[in-house]
Amino acid sequence: MMLTPGQRVRVRDDWPETRGPCHIRTPHYVRGRHGVVVRYLGDFANPEDLAFARPAALLPLYHVRFDPHAIWREPHAGDEVLIELFGHWLEEET
Repeated sequence: MMLTPGQRVRVRDDWPETRGPCHIRTPHYVRGRHGVVVRYLGDFANPEDLAFARPAALLPLYHVRFDPHAIWREPHAGDEVLIELFGHWLEEET
């Protein structure tokens, strides 16, 4: 699935670290949250596999913007939450 700028997405509400050793690049504070794709950054080897020297598939990487009010209790004017997230962590919103 290829996502496009402006598309609304939801970060998977998944906690693989509760199932055993793993390497996760998706911050806890955005799991289950809704955001908007800003840009496609390219395809990169999955760091979740590379961390354990496993063969790593190339996965799309995106900049995703989140409403700071949904993340922080008291955001300051001008605050922005922009995170690089791999596509397999993102679910399309319809």
